[in-house]
Amino acid sequence: MPDATTQTDLLAPPGATPTIDALPRRLADFDTLGEALDYAATGARGLNFHDPRGTLKLSYSYAELRAAALDHARRLLALGFAKGERVALVAETGPEFAAGFFGAVYAGLWPVPLPLPTSFGGREAYVEQLAVMLGSSDPALFLYPAELADFCIEAGTRRTVRAMSWDELDATSFDNGAALPEAQSGDIAYLQYSSGSTRFPHGVAVTHRALLDNLRAHSLGLKVEETDRCISWLPWYHDMGLVGCLLSPLANQISVDYMKTEDFARRPLAWLDLISRNPGTTLSYSPTFGYDICARRMSSQIKAGERFDLSRWRIAGNGADMIRPDVMQAFVDAFADAGFQASAFCPSYGLAEATLAVSLMPPGEGIRLELVEESQLSGAAAEDGEDRPKRYRAIVNCGRAVEGMEIEVRDGDGTILADREIGKVWVRGSSIMVGYYRDQESTDACMVGGWLDTGDMGYLSGGYIFIVGRAKDMIIINGRNHWPQDIEWAVEQLPGFKSGDIAAFAITGPSGEEQPAVLVHCRVSDLQERSRLRDDIKERVRAIIGMSPVVELIPPRSLPRTSSGKLSRTKARNLYLSGEIVPLDIAA
Repeated sequence: MPDATTQTDLLAPPGATPTIDALPRRLADFDTLGEALDYAATGARGLNFHDPRGTLKLSYSYAELRAAALDHARRLLALGFAKGERVALVAETGPEFAAGFFGAVYAGLWPVPLPLPTSFGGREAYVEQLAVMLGSSDPALFLYPAELADFCIEAGTRRTVRAMSWDELDATSFDNGAALPEAQSGDIAYLQYSSGSTRFPHGVAVTHRALLDNLRAHSLGLKVEETDRCISWLPWYHDMGLVGCLLSPLANQISVDYMKTEDFARRPLAWLDLISRNPGTTLSYSPTFGYDICARRMSSQIKAGERFDLSRWRIAGNGADMIRPDVMQAFVDAFADAGFQASAFCPSYGLAEATLAVSLMPPGEGIRLELVEESQLSGAAAEDGEDRPKRYRAIVNCGRAVEGMEIEVRDGDGTILADREIGKVWVRGSSIMVGYYRDQESTDACMVGGWLDTGDMGYLSGGYIFIVGRAKDMIIINGRNHWPQDIEWAVEQLPGFKSGDIAAFAITGPSGEEQPAVLVHCRVSDLQERSRLRDDIKERVRAIIGMSPVVELIPPRSLPRTSSGKLSRTKARNLYLSGEIVPLDIAA
């Protein structure tokens, strides 16, 4: 039997923190996040940062993170900040943010992760988004990387918030013996903006207790193993990246290998290269679009097995947006030759208001589908005498409630529905948020008697939750309900389109009636061809909903995204109606 040192050498990339450690693993059974880091720092595991090609640039043990965070905590206290004040931080994937985040935690302050500019349409849009979030969270300090100084200083100035770069914080003198405040499990640990935060952002207030309960449930649900190692490109300003791929590995003492989100966007297959080089077993998450872009980048002329080895990928998590079974199958088809097992897929459901995880598919069960007829999905039966073909949509099973979480499906009157009846998804548990920061009205609107109205529609079946869409995205035309995903997916079947190219929503027509509208990214320059394409789209949508829609062809990359990369239909509708999304010309 090899000793621990030999196993460590075998199961970690060269120069990286080890996969296996002599430190006994504790599954997030701590009272506070600071205690979790204190314990992880007594071992050898940690965080590892890689360049765009997946080459290791920095190995950063949890012990090094703790030492840097404690110094930052005392710097923050030396600057005069008091327990309970907020510290906003641009969540760049790197040691600076990690140390700043935990420095705020140790100082009794509330870290507030803010997004990078990659999800926004230009300088002004990014600066304005920062300013809006700064106004909402009202921080005492705003920390940022030096390369974003122009953006961040301007945003801070608009909100009269003190802005400081990581380098300036590092240069702040402090008393190395200064006492740090005691944290209690019921204290707020951090504020997390939900991915849809735009004009009216909601800062989700999460306590240490709620966080650690969710992190423990996460590790139990994934059945964490000694040989597990996490690999991630997810942004740290989104709950799946921050909670799932930074805080959860730390609280469960797992080493992590990171590549930056923008590097993944440029070279998505580098993510799979990183997984291939991991000699341990892999935990790695992505929204659907991550799997989609990887499958699309694979050339049919090259066998995946010649470049990748995905046979040790134990948990291929999928969450953060609607899970597309066709995309998942395309990924399996593209990478089966590299040893990828479809059973590794782990569909899940979660939201920032529940800290992160609400449900997880048990490891090894993979993706399970149910076919549901359109009229059941929309809640509207066919009209008397109407003879039309039945249409079905494949709904992905998102697993069972994690430990400490309950799920109910209710109708509009609050009545609990039986299995396979579609309604609003409500959840309750110890990791539900305290509320939205300084927004009691919005908190009261979604929390009743300890239960959280998720805003999602779904149904339960045998203890498993199936999510069918967002209630607010429903398109209601002539008394009939239509899911925008059904319209978007139908258009995607036409040649030349891909996931994320289409946004469907309802608008008010000239006569005051509601009518469907579809915005479509167009890469065709010929005006006659554009006209033909628009007619094809109209016909495809008419076949789905029974009426002709407004179809507008728009330039690529025009459709807005949330901070986590999801399509924002509400914002797309607003930008279109305000004239900020300008349709392309077509032949008369």
